[in-house]
Amino acid sequence: MRPKALYVETVIRTDLDTLWRHTQDPVLHRRWDLRFAEIAPIDGLDGHFRYVSRFLGVTVAGVGVSTAKRDWPDGSRTSVLRFASADPLSLISSGAGFWRYTPVSGGVRFVTGFDYGTRWGRFGRLADRLFRPVFGWMTAWSFDRLRLWLETGVPPEDQPLTAPAAARCGRTRPRDQVTAGASS
Repeated sequence: MRPKALYVETVIRTDLDTLWRHTQDPVLHRRWDLRFAEIAPIDGLDGHFRYVSRFLGVTVAGVGVSTAKRDWPDGSRTSVLRFASADPLSLISSGAGFWRYTPVSGGVRFVTGFDYGTRWGRFGRLADRLFRPVFGWMTAWSFDRLRLWLETGVPPEDQPLTAPAAARCGRTRPRDQVTAGASS
């Protein structure tokens, strides 16, 4: 059975351009996202970046590329990316995902969906049964950390670790989006 893709959403009381900047700029992005210790553009390659993650004492590195950015007629935006790691210590071999920014009353609905393949064969698939829910939780916690930063002005580094809460974010893709996504 194939594991479910990860999905996280929240509404942030800010404008689309501010949210876009805080998620697309690697310097700002690594400040709020628990999943990354470092994110840096690769010189000479537009849209390409290197990342470093530290999880349970293990440090892994990888690369990513923003493959598409689109403004939609309804005022929303989408950013699509691919990522991969050749690091033998990385459970994740490669993957892809999207960020969707939709203006709503009082802010912006910020959504991500992503999936990845694992390495290490059967052991990797088993390890992912434990890792994937933790990775989803880390994503949701990070989204709430970003929300707190943009809504209160308190930088991520100054927020108590207990201030953000993954539980404030949606983690299940709404049924109507699944149906709409299948038909488009």
